[in-house]
Amino acid sequence: MKLRILGCSGGISGDLRTTSMLLDHDVLIDAGTGVGDLSIDALSRIDHVFVTHSHLDHVTSIPFLVDTVGWMRNQPITVHAIEPTLEILRQHLFNWKLWPDFTQIPDAQKPYLRYAAVALGKTVDVNGRKLTPLPANHVVPAVGYRIDSGRASLVFTGDTTTNDPLWQEVNRIDNLRFLIIETAFCNREKNLAVASKHLCPSMLAEELAKFKRKAEIYITHLKPGEVELTMQEIQECAGAYQPRMLENNQVFEL
Repeated sequence: MKLRILGCSGGISGDLRTTSMLLDHDVLIDAGTGVGDLSIDALSRIDHVFVTHSHLDHVTSIPFLVDTVGWMRNQPITVHAIEPTLEILRQHLFNWKLWPDFTQIPDAQKPYLRYAAVALGKTVDVNGRKLTPLPANHVVPAVGYRIDSGRASLVFTGDTTTNDPLWQEVNRIDNLRFLIIETAFCNREKNLAVASKHLCPSMLAEELAKFKRKAEIYITHLKPGEVELTMQEIQECAGAYQPRMLENNQVFEL
């Protein structure tokens, strides 16, 4: 099982892409702008999208994905998310005003898009690949995900701030190999991080102090223009955990 990073930035600029990851060839974890770099053939093979939350940097490519390849496929693309997130997508994205409702196109019996609700702690098995929603603490309803091949697990926190319930779950994972955690702001913007329910380096260090497992740690969601500063501050605050910056096209084998 392989997870390829299509986008991991907190914004766009040049070659920066927002959050999206491709599991093998057919499962997306979030669908930010990085999905747009895939070929038509690759897009047409995506069967599932697991969404952490409804913010545009994580869902912006879903409408274009469905519109581009829906007609090529013999089954709908399934969007998996907690029910509050699905309701936001229904009301505010696929609502015939911002974008057509592809759960009704070409008709309700054979749509290009379908929704599937997930729940915290309830594992979804996708052909032997197990994805489990984890607690997140953000300004909208949100989750992270554990991806488990059986041999190893990767945890992606999604967008989150201080989050004790997450660590309670993560510290129970015996086969954890990788942890991808956000740090959206530098330390001078801590007030903004707190207000928007993200992390800054000093807060990241406090969160990692709750982490009782050994795993490779990668930092995602860095803001363009502050990448070097934020990573420098992360090394100063949390260098003992040897965190590294997540990069586009990085591949994790599980």
